[in-house]
Amino acid sequence: MKKARNKNQDPKKRRLLSEKEEEKILKKARFPQFGFRLYAVAALFAGIALLAICYGNSFTWVEQKRIIKKGKEGDVMHIYTNLNKKELRFLHQKAERLSKRATRGREYTLLTERMLATVLDSAHAGVGIAAPQVGIGKQVIAVQRFDKEGHPFEFYINPTIEYYSPEEKWGWEGCLSVPGRRDTVLRSTHVVVSYRDRNSWKLLRDTVEGYTAVIFQHEVDHLNGKLYID
Repeated sequence: MKKARNKNQDPKKRRLLSEKEEEKILKKARFPQFGFRLYAVAALFAGIALLAICYGNSFTWVEQKRIIKKGKEGDVMHIYTNLNKKELRFLHQKAERLSKRATRGREYTLLTERMLATVLDSAHAGVGIAAPQVGIGKQVIAVQRFDKEGHPFEFYINPTIEYYSPEEKWGWEGCLSVPGRRDTVLRSTHVVVSYRDRNSWKLLRDTVEGYTAVIFQHEVDHLNGKLYID
């Protein structure tokens, strides 16, 4: 049953009121939708920020593939050199700091094992190696400690040289990433190095002298995108 029409009501006015009501209804429908979209966008950015906090400075998918899928424990890694333009561009990039979370995973353990195998390989034996030299853009280096008994190789996470002595000395250097070449470089005779302890994640410092100090300077340069020939 239809509602009876009021004969005294102007049809034009009735139609105008109907249009206004329709417009109000449409506005009410639009704003909640717009608000929902804003909420969704905000939630998306919040999620991205949370992921960055939790997983930031971890190994990328490409790095994980390079570490795990292209070899196993003890396998030598491909060394990036200045002879390849693409690899040279990578070597000139600054490495990212590594998160505590990333050092707890299988990737870090396997990376250090393979970096050690690479620097000890008879084909290109060296006294130090940095992660960027094997295509991993993270701040990890291995240094042979000639100042310690047995001259062991030790790994350092996020190393920074906090102090360079004013006393400097020229010395011959070579590099796994610059094959077939040697040159003289001016280096500080002793430095103070800070780094993260993998177990406690405390910031540690070490004063290093002599040839070992030269190795530290050479490897930290790699993390800053610098080759000794630059």
